Amino acid sequence: MTIFVDDARWQWRGRRWAHLVSDESYDELHQFAALIGKRRAAFQGDHYDVDEAERELALRAGAVAVNSRELVSRLRAAGLRRRRSRPGDDLV
Repeated sequence: MTIFVDDARWQWRGRRWAHLVSDESYDELHQFAALIGKRRAAFQGDHYDVDEAERELALRAGAVAVNSRELVSRLRAAGLRRRRSRPGDDLV
């Protein structure tokens, strides 16, 4: 059971953002996110977006830093990766 966080490299609203994920379960992820002060409403389907300060909190709380490819690979291997729905996905 591990929580992973990638590099804060995505710019948005004047800050850099990273992704926080679990390789075990969403419950584990939600518990960890609450530990660093994230609200459940911030959950993005399979991850939480965390800014640079929250990323540092996550690392101090035990999250493991990985690059983005490794993060997605871990999500997929755990069966926790969720595709974003696109317009028309439900039309087949």
